[in-house]
Amino acid sequence: MSSIPTSSSGVIRLIACAAGMVVANIYYAQPLIALIGPDIGLAPAWLGSIVMLTQLGYGCGMIGLVSLADIVENRLLVLAALAGLCVTLLASALASSAALFLAMDFAMGVFATATQVLVPLASHLSAPEDRGRVVGTVMGGLIGGIMLARPVASLLAAHFGWHAIFLASCGLMLALMAALAWKLPRRQPVHDGLTYLHILGSLGGILAGTPLLRRRAFYQGAAFAAFNIFWTAVPLLLAAAPFRLGQTGIALFALAGAGGALAAPVAGRLADRGLTNQATTGAMLTIAGAYGLGLVAVAWHAVVLLAVAAILLDAGVQTNQVISMRAIYMLRPDIRGRLNALFMTIVFLCGATGSVTAAVLFHHSGWNAVTLAGVVLALVALTRQVLAGETFRRPG
Repeated sequence: MSSIPTSSSGVIRLIACAAGMVVANIYYAQPLIALIGPDIGLAPAWLGSIVMLTQLGYGCGMIGLVSLADIVENRLLVLAALAGLCVTLLASALASSAALFLAMDFAMGVFATATQVLVPLASHLSAPEDRGRVVGTVMGGLIGGIMLARPVASLLAAHFGWHAIFLASCGLMLALMAALAWKLPRRQPVHDGLTYLHILGSLGGILAGTPLLRRRAFYQGAAFAAFNIFWTAVPLLLAAAPFRLGQTGIALFALAGAGGALAAPVAGRLADRGLTNQATTGAMLTIAGAYGLGLVAVAWHAVVLLAVAAILLDAGVQTNQVISMRAIYMLRPDIRGRLNALFMTIVFLCGATGSVTAAVLFHHSGWNAVTLAGVVLALVALTRQVLAGETFRRPG
């Protein structure tokens, strides 16, 4: 690949902030589905489709857009995606029908994959011995964006309506485009004549020939589905009896959950020390335990205990995300964009399934069914890890 300037801490911090600001767009609607649905004419059982379509778009964008990072100059690709994101945010804010809003919802997910061009770019800018730390720093920013998206969206909706968050984010994306155009280093990959069709055609072979990628995508896919089941269902739970929280209360709850982002830099350091497998085991046990604690919290009507469960859940999911991405980025730098695209596509397709499942489960069977689904997902991932012999063994 072509040489790029050695990264400064300022550039890495900018990438971390940008990753968080961009990815937040696919989570803004999550706590607002009970407000958006009736306004655009969507039935209660289909509220989860609002979250699902954004994440399906994100998964499709991984293949259709992020794969281009192996052949297209990365800064140009990021700026083009952000321009598309600005258009979809504005259209979403102005949408008055379910068809238009859901179409823009999907497109928003596609263009928000600019985040997944930024994350491997930061990895390219780092030395191998520091890659876990750098990825952890950027993922900390990304995860912070995910966790802050929900409370920010809830607070704005409480005072200005649900349209406000999409208008505000459109303005932020325009400002971010200017900052990245000024500071982000150029990276022109050397691709030996590869075309877009060659890139897409190679994905199946890469997936089939990379067992580590398949295992890590399985673990994180299960974890992310559990994450989305919780965060899609919990606003519906908190808005109903016995909690009866308004948008401000739901925002404060989501803000408490943002504490899980603190696990990301720690996870990166664990991965640099060769503790990837042990950290994965701990992450899955933490996710299952968080759901168990959440069940107790709901039975006791204890919203603070439920917030602790949310923090633990987020910490477990983000720990596994960071260590998985670090492991994948260490494989082949020349196809890092495609490795990242495949990994995140699988993860977000699983997450989208979790989102739509959560609304259906909660609508028909309540919180107990939501809890069971989350625990089963974590234990299935843990079982797969045990069968692969990776529970305690250091990676070779």
